[in-house]
Amino acid sequence: MSTNTMSFALPEAMRSYVDQRVRSGQYGNTSEYLRELIRRDQEDQARKRLRELITEGLESGPGAALTSERAADLKKRALGDLR
Repeated sequence: MSTNTMSFALPEAMRSYVDQRVRSGQYGNTSEYLRELIRRDQEDQARKRLRELITEGLESGPGAALTSERAADLKKRALGDLR
């Protein structure tokens, strides 16, 4: 895994909070803490997108039976989007 350095400024209160979280022993250093926050945000965004897709599907109207012809058409459309 390639690592890149990123610098940013935090207000003193936030920096103290981050330091406290690291001192608690749950995180080895500031970078581990920030990586964990980013991972959680990524997971939250993925869950949000899934909820949006589910809502979109539910609001799209009544479902249709999945016939072999419909499955083939959906597969063709999906593969076309990937190419």
